[in-house]
Amino acid sequence: MTQVIVHAGFHKTGTSSLQDYFRKIRHRLPDGIAVHLKEDFLDAGNLARRYGQRPYPWRRRRFARALRRYLATVDERPVHILSWEGFSGIMPGHRRLTGPVRNIRRAAIPLAHTIIAELRRRFGPEVEITFLYTLREPESWLRSVHGHLLRSIRLTEDFDRFRAGFAAPIRLDDEAARIALAIAPLPVVTSWLDDTKQRHEGPAAALLDLLDLPESLRATLPPAQKTNAGNSDEIRAQCLALNLSVGDDRELKRLKDALTGFNRPAQRAAARR
Repeated sequence: MTQVIVHAGFHKTGTSSLQDYFRKIRHRLPDGIAVHLKEDFLDAGNLARRYGQRPYPWRRRRFARALRRYLATVDERPVHILSWEGFSGIMPGHRRLTGPVRNIRRAAIPLAHTIIAELRRRFGPEVEITFLYTLREPESWLRSVHGHLLRSIRLTEDFDRFRAGFAAPIRLDDEAARIALAIAPLPVVTSWLDDTKQRHEGPAAALLDLLDLPESLRATLPPAQKTNAGNSDEIRAQCLALNLSVGDDRELKRLKDALTGFNRPAQRAAARR
């Protein structure tokens, strides 16, 4: 029987660190475990993100077809891991025609149902599917989201104004609980960033725990390294000033890339993950 673990988010919860770690250790895992990351299913990943920004039914169908095409190419293994935060949609705070995205579950629940359907289509109705959602405390998470958006889009709100735009704080554990209720009885596992960031494997420890690997193997794995760290308060303030003052989008991007180091190949690669 095939087992599939879907790490579907959430954004800014150590996902880059988790995925980078699995890029480094995938060759050390038993042959029966296949690791699939964003760059492996790029079309499906981008379409999930677009659906999250504007959750039209036809966009969900396009995502389903893209995921189906990818799954048709994978070989038979006892265990498959699919990890990308875009499987829960787009990061809250991004703009759409009706205003900023203010929740996760609106897109994450339909996407989860679509992922389940396509996994069952590929591996059969008896496939064992587990969803993993990584979590972070509300204030720390929202600050990280705000900093990311200052860098990546023309966000013109300081943190206090940005936070005031949410009717209530987004609690990622509540979002995960709503998703779990919607896809029951499939298991949904959650892991807090604060509980894993000090572990040897960092945030990846939560996913490794689900694999039931021999302790002798885990003892040989390298220590995790933090990736895609947030910018300092000073750099965030400068990004905000640029967003308010520079009218040309290309020039704005160039200046922010230079300021934050995203002109470096390694940084650009991390941003795409």
